[in-house]
Amino acid sequence: MVTRKGQARRAGFLYLFMIVTGLPGLILIPARLIVSGDAAATAEHLRASETLFRLGIASELFHQVVFLYVALALYRLLAPVSKSLAMQMAALVFVSVPIMFIGAVNELAALILVQPPSYLSPVFTRAQLDAQALFFLRLHGESIGVVEVFWGLWLIPFGLLVFRSGFLPKLLGVLLLVAATGELLRPLVSLFPGLNFLDPVAGILALGELPIVLWLAIMGATENKR
Repeated sequence: MVTRKGQARRAGFLYLFMIVTGLPGLILIPARLIVSGDAAATAEHLRASETLFRLGIASELFHQVVFLYVALALYRLLAPVSKSLAMQMAALVFVSVPIMFIGAVNELAALILVQPPSYLSPVFTRAQLDAQALFFLRLHGESIGVVEVFWGLWLIPFGLLVFRSGFLPKLLGVLLLVAATGELLRPLVSLFPGLNFLDPVAGILALGELPIVLWLAIMGATENKR
């Protein structure tokens, strides 16, 4: 029989694994290859590092698959606290994943455009194809802006469940609600660029999600309460 502590630690290790596997595709590789506002330079980077870019896409998709398992693990752990809130938490994750998969298609489109098939070359110049590739990469970025709404919303029932659980510190639940605020500010900044001064604030608030990851992975949950 799996104990509550064991369930919590399993969820924590999955959560940590999700973060580690998602970093290359969501942050590290795009930062290395995509030059904001420079279609030609971005296209050259993609042509020179096609395998790296494909690995980034694979990292992004794998990260989303792991996210589903994180949601299921947390649901099993927290459903005894409130099945309704646990279902809301899992449902918000499940809705977000297909959006990310669809968004990844834009990255694949960009890759096709910088290595154009023969039927495109007579119709578009290299500069036009490179510009379209950067446009699709921008669309991918906007899809992440959309999915960040769900990345913020799922933390609300998650935070409430942790706060009410009795077997996890209440402070971790409060920090998750703080992180939800940060995650929800990000799509607002994406939608209204004039609010970009809020972006650093959003990034700081979003760090409130990290303590629960480390707590679950290292400490687990207490067995003697609820």
